Amino acid sequence: MIMFAGLCALLIHTSCSSKKKEKEEETKYTGTSPMAMDTSFTKEYVAQIRSVRNVELRAQEKGFLQNIYVDEGQFVKAGQLLFKIMPKFYEAELQKAQAEAKAAEIELLNAKTLADKNIVSKNEQALAQAKLEQARAEISLARLHLSFTDIRAPFDGTIDRIPKKLGSLIDEGELLTSLSDNSSVFAYFNVSEPEYLQYQTNIKDRGDNQVSLLLANGQTLPYKGMIEIIESEFDNETGNIAFRAKFPNTDKLLKNGQTGKVLMTVPLKQAILIPQKATYEIQDKKYVFVIDKNNVISSRNITVGGEMPDLYVVQSGLTTTDRILLEGVQKVKDGDKIKYEYEQPQEVMAHLRLKAE
Repeated sequence: MIMFAGLCALLIHTSCSSKKKEKEEETKYTGTSPMAMDTSFTKEYVAQIRSVRNVELRAQEKGFLQNIYVDEGQFVKAGQLLFKIMPKFYEAELQKAQAEAKAAEIELLNAKTLADKNIVSKNEQALAQAKLEQARAEISLARLHLSFTDIRAPFDGTIDRIPKKLGSLIDEGELLTSLSDNSSVFAYFNVSEPEYLQYQTNIKDRGDNQVSLLLANGQTLPYKGMIEIIESEFDNETGNIAFRAKFPNTDKLLKNGQTGKVLMTVPLKQAILIPQKATYEIQDKKYVFVIDKNNVISSRNITVGGEMPDLYVVQSGLTTTDRILLEGVQKVKDGDKIKYEYEQPQEVMAHLRLKAE
């Protein structure tokens, strides 16, 4: 009886194992290959936002801050009076220079009268003339110093923080505030050397110089920008070169110092493309399962150079001769031997809509 029970258990176990093995053998996967083609994709570049004009307003003379005519965040017009540094000392300097000029005029008049009567030489008259011109120059200099006590806006813009308060002693060159012209803004971003070369040598493919700006809240600025400037040198440390795009800022949403992401269309020649659903991720690195000639799969790390709807642009790690697992990447493990059906990459690309399963 015991032997019969053991025999039944053995038969049941063998039957279950056979069915499980049979089920595993019946599982078929889908494989494909990377595809090379000329294309373009939209790439994100971290950007620094700068006002078209942003200047520091500093004191040009030393003195006490007598008046502040504006407030932080206020919009001002070109030429508008912003600050006044106590002008008494410079007013006195001007009055002194004017008095000295008056004395020099009288001295010149006397010298001219005496020279006409041959009492003094013409050189005395010329010396008196030189003294008058020097006094007049002192007047101009005193007026210039006095004008420096009025700090005015050099252009239309918005006032930044005002660190000094009324009555503060201001040194020459001390920061009073900053002024930003935010009617338009510049977005500076860095582009790698290969992408720069693709951009410059594929003018027809890239269409135009228009770019978009993705804001920090994930929304896209409704206005397009234009790439205006590419710097003349690459950064030796990063291997990148800086681009500058100009964006309109009609609603004054953008401010100097903001960050965002410039979205630029990058043309690619014979780019290696694979479906996104053929990949999986471990610790921010992307992998695919490569199928060898014996149908054994092995994981391979790839470098993604760009992203398109349902597709990745592979920068390194794969060639068009490789065969990769398309479906079921989450159901297998490294070293498994599988059965699969090969699907041409053109057919795969034609109806991609899902991410990795």
